[in-house]
This record gives sequence, structure tokens and C-alpha cells, in this order.
Amino acid sequence: MNENKAKQLGWSVVAASWLAVFCLFGYRATFAILKGPMSADLGWSQAQVTLGYSLMMVFYAITAFFSGMILDKWGTKPVYAIASVFGALGFYTTSLINSHLAYLFTFGLIAGIATGMLWVTSTVSIRKWYVGKSYATMWGIAFAGAPMAQFILSYITKAALQGGAPDAWRGAMQILAVIMLVALIAAVLLAKKSPEAYNLTPFGEMPGTGGGPANTEYDWTMKDAFSNYAIWAAILTFLTSMMGEFLIWTQVVSYWVADLGWTRNKAVGVYAIIGLIGIFSMPIMGVVADKVVQIVGKEAKGRKIMLIIGPLTGVIACILLLMAGQSISWAYGACFVFAVYWAIVPGGVVGYTGAVYGRKTLGKIWGLATLIVMGIGPFTGSYIGGLLKDISGSYTYSIYFALGSFVLSILLAISLPLAATPHDVKLDGHHHHGRRAFSS
Repeated sequence: MNENKAKQLGWSVVAASWLAVFCLFGYRATFAILKGPMSADLGWSQAQVTLGYSLMMVFYAITAFFSGMILDKWGTKPVYAIASVFGALGFYTTSLINSHLAYLFTFGLIAGIATGMLWVTSTVSIRKWYVGKSYATMWGIAFAGAPMAQFILSYITKAALQGGAPDAWRGAMQILAVIMLVALIAAVLLAKKSPEAYNLTPFGEMPGTGGGPANTEYDWTMKDAFSNYAIWAAILTFLTSMMGEFLIWTQVVSYWVADLGWTRNKAVGVYAIIGLIGIFSMPIMGVVADKVVQIVGKEAKGRKIMLIIGPLTGVIACILLLMAGQSISWAYGACFVFAVYWAIVPGGVVGYTGAVYGRKTLGKIWGLATLIVMGIGPFTGSYIGGLLKDISGSYTYSIYFALGSFVLSILLAISLPLAATPHDVKLDGHHHHGRRAFSS
């Protein structure tokens, strides 16, 4: 296959991932806007509404594990196809509910299955095609679908609610259902198998250490992979960041409205700035991350450095949010910094895991890691955010909680090792059974 054709296939993978990420974050971005009108129309507390989102993240996590295994075995197309059906149904069936139990089923279970099919598939498919000095750049381009969803869908949702009808949120969800279906069908058409299926090697490979690039293709068992501290350090670093991140995403609009007295239109407008800036910060920070990898000469080390910087920006953003009562400028500053955080951590932790464990079995490894992270972090963060508001009457304590989560994530990132060793490999480098450790 000629180089131009190979590049076209790679870009097709990036485009499919962009659409998948757009739909995944479309659920998250619009919830922060829809939960207020839903609460008012249905007479539910903030904790009751947020519980549906928290449950969605639990089923998201469970589904992510299975989608990782499907991805390793059958590729991305079947995963995106399933997601297209459930993604449309999640919004549409929720638009019809009147009881809390039905809401937990439609938005919790159905939407959870849809979103769980998208994260692992989009991140791992990019990692299978792009490694070393090109992974973060290409993932940054694909991940720009997330802020684009936040920017575009925030305004579409806002426009659908403009009439002021108590149940206008139902029509907004039906519009979103159509968008999910169309976008994910397009993702199915664009998706490609791993590069090996086309007799290609991934783009961006760097010289290996202690045995070369062949180390990246070590066939990890789940027991071997999860017997190493590397994966647990990555999981805990990501989990604590997710607790803070999801608390902010689900509560920040309500914080500006309830605590600072802004109008909902003003709050949504500022919130959309995160998406607008993220459209540019995603690819830019991807290039920066790859430059760091090239400078240090070791991918795992470069990804680790970025995972220390990422939650540090989360800390700074939380501090700026706490100062937003003094001036709206601080809120704009917080949005800018959160956009930078967003561009570093979610993709960076996948890059680190791929650098340590390679590509061959990354789907199932990252699928189980996502099950753990997303089953705990987003549920805990978003639910505690709503609960602290119900208890204290203010969202301020929720922001302090998020700040503490980011600080803990920094400390865990500092502990990330640069290699993982299977049990049947001696520490002195002599291999048993022809199997070798991987160290990017």
C-alpha cells in the first residue's frame, strides 16, 4: 500500500474517533444544561437528577470493559454500530419518562451502554494506529470532538429550551437523539481495523529500549498486566482526576446560577467557552505532549510528565472558580484552564498505558481499567457534588472537594513507574519462555 493511502486510512480512524468522542461528550455537556429544567419540571432534587447521570457512568464503565474485548477481537465497526442504536435511544426514551425509576433505566442503563461503547473504542483505535511521537497529536485532533460537542450542543440545547415551556427539555433530548444516530452511523462507515490488517505498522514509532519495537507486541494476560503497579497507578491517577472533573462538569452551571446569581443563559454562555477553547487546546496540547516525549526520549516518561501537569491545571482552575464571585473574568480564566486540563489528562493516561503495555492487548487492559475508573470516579464525583449542595445549600464545598481530588491525582502521577514486567521475566533481563517485559 502506498504512503498516501495508508495516511488516508489513518485519518479515517481519527475522523471516526472524532465523531465517537463528539457523541460521548455530547451526553456529558448537555446534562449540565438539562438537569435544571428536568428538576423543575419533574419536581426532583438535584441529587435525584444527578443519580441518573451517576448510574449512566456505572453502566458506561461496565460496558467499556466488554467493548475493549470486542475491539481487540473484531475491531471498531461493531462497537460503533451498537453505540449508534443505544445512543439515539438513550436520549429519545428519556424524553418520554415521567417516573424516576424509568429515568434511571433510560438515562442510566441505555445511555450508559451507548457511552461505554465509545470511550475505549475511540482512544484505543487511535493508539493502535499512532504511537510514540505522533500519538498525542492525532488523539488531540480526535479529542477535539469533545469540546466541539460542548460548544455546539450547548447552544442547540439552549435554543431548544428558549421557549420557556416546563417540558422543553423533552424536545431538546429528541433533537439530540437524531444527532447521535447520524453521527455514529458515519463513525461506523469511517472506522477501520488495526494497521496490521492492511499490512501496515503504526505511525510514529520511536526506537525501542532493551529489545526494540517488538516489545510493544507482547501478549499481556490480564493477570500479568494487573499484577503490576503501573496499571494501578494509572487507574488511581485517572480516577482521582475524574472525581474532580465530573463534579465540575455536572455542577458548574448550577454553581454560577445558584451561588453567584447569574442567569442561566449567562452561565451556559460562559460554560460553552470551555468547549470553544478546547477545540484549539486539544490539538495544540497534543503537539506539546509529543514534543515532551521527543525531548525526554522515552514515551512513558513523557506521558508521565504530562499526567503530573494535567491535574495541576485542574487545581488552578478550581481556585479560579472560587474567585469567580469577585469578577466574571476569573470564571473565564477557569474555563480556559479547564480546557487545557481536558486536553491533557484523558488522552494522556491512555498514552501512558499504551507506552508501558503496548498495543496488542491494550483494548482489554484499558477496558478493565476504564471499568474501575468510570465505575467509581464520575459516579462519586458527580453524586457528591449534588449531595454537598443539598446538605450545605451551596456548591462551594463541592469545588473544594474537586480541588482536593486533583491534588491527590498529582501525587499519584508522580508515583507512575516507567515500565511493567510480566511474572515470567526475570528482573535481570533474562527472559523465560521467550516472553519479554515491555518498557517504552
